Amino acid sequence: MKVHGIVDKKAEKIVEKTMKFCIDTTFAYPLVVKTGKGVYLWDVDDKKYLDFSSNVCSSNVGYNHPKILEIIKQYSKIGTHKLAGQDFFIEEQANLAEKLLKIVPKNLKKVFFTNSGAEANENCLKFAYRKKGPLVGVSCLGAFHGRTLGALSFTFSKKVHKKNYPELNHERIKFCTNDNDAEIDNIEKKISESKDIAFIIVEPVQGEGGYNIASKRFLKTLRKVATANDVPLIIDEIQTGMGRTGVWWALEHYGIEPDIMSVAKSLQVGASITSEKYDPKEPGAVSSTWGGGSRIDLAVGLKTIEIIEKEKLLSKSKKNGAYLLSRLKELEEDFDVVSNARGLGMMCAFDLPNEKIKDKFEFNCFKNGLIILGCGEKSIRAIPPLIIKKGEIDKGLDILEKVLKNV
Repeated sequence: MKVHGIVDKKAEKIVEKTMKFCIDTTFAYPLVVKTGKGVYLWDVDDKKYLDFSSNVCSSNVGYNHPKILEIIKQYSKIGTHKLAGQDFFIEEQANLAEKLLKIVPKNLKKVFFTNSGAEANENCLKFAYRKKGPLVGVSCLGAFHGRTLGALSFTFSKKVHKKNYPELNHERIKFCTNDNDAEIDNIEKKISESKDIAFIIVEPVQGEGGYNIASKRFLKTLRKVATANDVPLIIDEIQTGMGRTGVWWALEHYGIEPDIMSVAKSLQVGASITSEKYDPKEPGAVSSTWGGGSRIDLAVGLKTIEIIEKEKLLSKSKKNGAYLLSRLKELEEDFDVVSNARGLGMMCAFDLPNEKIKDKFEFNCFKNGLIILGCGEKSIRAIPPLIIKKGEIDKGLDILEKVLKNV
């Protein structure tokens, strides 16, 4: 990773120590975060960055929100901030579950909390397997459902994620973004003719796979086929949920209900949410030491939902997302290297010619004070916190335009 001449000495030392002692993972640039406020982050050398990543959709209400700070201050006086939440009853777990069930589709009745999105998906799969048996699971080309081995079996966005790792039995179907795609009908036939399917799992908008937006007919067909064949439909809302697309859950754009659903990221904890039918109803079928026991994160997750409601961030996400997309489309008109500007709410992206240009573009945005992330092979995502103002969107787009002039 490039460091010298890019960041100051304090950040440089931390990056070098990290690379020496920690496994190299998905570091995109040498950002060492010290603090944040609103839609901005500061590094350890007090350099300021406009955040168009929302901490990978994990900070939808931005940073340093006064209501979140109140929660953290309150819990600083409690001596048991983290407990074995599936072995002992935790008030914060009950409160978040109650609130969450008020904003998800009405057919979903029970919640199981974990630490992360991958774990949330793992347990969604387990709910399905418990009822259907160890049969074949169906996921999409380009999918990303997590890096733990079970979830990873149904991830299919990059080869590096899966090389030499064992997999559960699975089948792939095309992720269709166009209602006229003939493959939708082939999928219907394929699933209807099979008798050994445990579940279908799908993201309404593929995240790591490239911000591909499912066609309405595609998701409605999956729902219809799943119901007709008594197969649970699992909707992965880990990156798309919590108001990111202008509604609580992206599935609302499609008028469908899942049998099982996963949530994480901006919720601060992982959540596997199921209908009555796929509730294991057997003590010990699922459990987790820290799941439902991180009291600060559970309380912050609840407060995040309340902030989104009180500050009307769903409507703001829809309005500002439309404006952000219009600005990205202007870039598409002005720069030949920009194509396929797309989005739902504040979940926007565009394409560059290839992966090499994408990686360089991402790094140069960082050098110019903008935090932005790539996805898929050649896509750049624009996913600022939902609290962002129009002027801050314009500032980010000015940086994008400046960097594009030098591509």
